[in-house]
Amino acid sequence: MKNYLSFLLLLLSLAVVGQNGMNDHKKELLISIEKHQTKLIEISDTIWANAELAFQEEKSSKLLADYATANGFTVEKNIGGMPTAFVATYGSGAPVISILGEFDALPGLSQKAKPTKDPLKEGAGGHGCGHNMFGTASLGAAIAIKELIEQGKISGTIKFMGTPAEEKFFGKLWMIQAGAWDDVDVNVSWHPSASTKADVQSSLALVDFMVEFEGQAAHAAADPWNGRSASDALELYTTGINYYREHVPPTVRMHYHIQDGGQVVNIVPDYSRLWVRVRNSDRAGMMPVYEQVMKMAEGAAIMANVDYKVSLISGIHEVLVNRRGGEVMQKNLELLGEIKYTPAEIAYGKKIQEMTGKDQVGMDTKIMPLEETRENPGGGSTDVGDVSWNVANINLSATVAPKGTPWHSWAVVACGGMSIGHKGMIFATKAMAMTMVDLFDNPDVVKEIKAEFVERKGDYVYKAIIPDGPPPIDKE
Repeated sequence: MKNYLSFLLLLLSLAVVGQNGMNDHKKELLISIEKHQTKLIEISDTIWANAELAFQEEKSSKLLADYATANGFTVEKNIGGMPTAFVATYGSGAPVISILGEFDALPGLSQKAKPTKDPLKEGAGGHGCGHNMFGTASLGAAIAIKELIEQGKISGTIKFMGTPAEEKFFGKLWMIQAGAWDDVDVNVSWHPSASTKADVQSSLALVDFMVEFEGQAAHAAADPWNGRSASDALELYTTGINYYREHVPPTVRMHYHIQDGGQVVNIVPDYSRLWVRVRNSDRAGMMPVYEQVMKMAEGAAIMANVDYKVSLISGIHEVLVNRRGGEVMQKNLELLGEIKYTPAEIAYGKKIQEMTGKDQVGMDTKIMPLEETRENPGGGSTDVGDVSWNVANINLSATVAPKGTPWHSWAVVACGGMSIGHKGMIFATKAMAMTMVDLFDNPDVVKEIKAEFVERKGDYVYKAIIPDGPPPIDKE
């Protein structure tokens, strides 16, 4: 019943889109997507309920891979040594267009599909970044393109990239290493958002590393002089990071998560550990900060008279923007027009805004104009950045939550399992499919997008920021 009602709502809001200016291929895409949308919503809601964390997305990955197989794709699994990574391919020859799908959740964000904070399962994960919709929408777009290829109306190859662990460890890095994008001409991606636009802004480069301190345990009262506190080193280290914040460029972001600061109060801790993250607008500006923060671990260890170890976890590049691709996406957004919401959905959105301390303005329905690309856009980080340094990338943001919604929060989860999220997901499916058909129909556009990619990349030689060895699929 839930999916049937969602289907009716979607028909009311999305089926009547202005098709003036749409060619026959795009009209057929919309018909295909509307044919599949009930199943797509079902898949998205199932992934939303599973809420599997990085490298644990067995059910979610299988659900998407199985639906790709059922729709005629050839599916290759275990890409880059990751059991939940897969590539679904249909067609042959050029152009080769890929589309990204993510499906991992975030820890501790479990939430029911209601506009007040209420965990579905206390302490469990939740899709606070909307990845349940991300992978599903992209697969829906790939299927629509596949059907045109199958009917002989366009020619080329479509690839759906099932990419795990975007929130932690960054699975696309190992897929790149395995050559997943080596034969791809253009990649298409999207991300759930609180606004809708062709995304021509970059992201932040990032590096993650673990710092561990080892000392000597002792009784905290009877003989603390016999102890060497790993917890002291940890506190000295974090104090150093916090003092360093004043002396880095304003584009830098530094975070840490204390994972082990000692177990009980009456023992001088002999072990401590924290996860450290450094970001900046680009990799070149990030690296000196990263190197300095690593050095500071030695200083903390010397002061506390303990040993230390720094281990690289992973890291990602900033997004390499492609404005020509953004222009193609922008035209399709304008062709589709704004998402329409019911009074009940607007009220739901306003309640979320009330609960998160935001102005109660409801949904942002505008199609944003194509922005100028800013030098320092701020924001978050994504391993889509590394893909964009290996193949020309077109990116979209689509509204799935009310304006001003805190991201990586329960509020996004609350929208991702109901009709507000469903509408944004299907809108993204249509926008990406229409953009991809432009690439299949217009070889010159593909050449222009690839030429811009080559120009922007210049002589930079891509190298992933990952440790030696296999992906860390068994690490927490």
